[in-house]
Amino acid sequence: MILVKNLYLKYIREYFALYDISLEIEDGEKVALVGEEHSGKTSLLRILAKLEKPSKGEVYIKDIPLKKVNFKYDVSAGYLPASPVFFDKKTVYENFKYILKYQKLNEADIENKINDALINFNIETLKDTKIKELTLFEKYLISIARLSFRNLELVMIDNIFDGLNEEEKGKIVAIIKEKFSDKKTTLIVATTDEKIAKELANRNIYFSNGSIITEKDE
Repeated sequence: MILVKNLYLKYIREYFALYDISLEIEDGEKVALVGEEHSGKTSLLRILAKLEKPSKGEVYIKDIPLKKVNFKYDVSAGYLPASPVFFDKKTVYENFKYILKYQKLNEADIENKINDALINFNIETLKDTKIKELTLFEKYLISIARLSFRNLELVMIDNIFDGLNEEEKGKIVAIIKEKFSDKKTTLIVATTDEKIAKELANRNIYFSNGSIITEKDE
């Protein structure tokens, strides 16, 4: 599904955020990008999500050059950054409704999807809470719920665990495993925590200083 060949990302002068990255990720594979902060994990995910342009190299998704990939028509993809984006002054319900309106659903179907998400993620009590009043853990729950509104082929989750306590980490890991374990869903998770990587992925790819250092199947 994803092919990366000799990828470089250079931010300033001689500093490479990514240096000569090559890898393949198969359809339905669960992969973790593991390494310390600033090791290149987020840079790679941001390129795959088309939020950064590589300085050099090639990336293909479904054999389509990344620059030509349309995430609406060619591949259904979702990206969850460490700092999720919301309408902070609007409620959870209003944020959900805004997203669902773009799926061209009628009002009844929108309400049903929102109610199902509130129940499935055990966040009914947050329905009328403004995003700015939520904890980081709650924001991640809402973010994953938003991703679940779509039948995603590719899910990218970027360093969302570092600001959580152990109980919250466990809950988020369980939800990710439950929602994105389908064989048709390719999952790429970036994390500094090797334990979490092993729980979520079948293959860990280790990063250091912008390069892949080792790979090993779990």
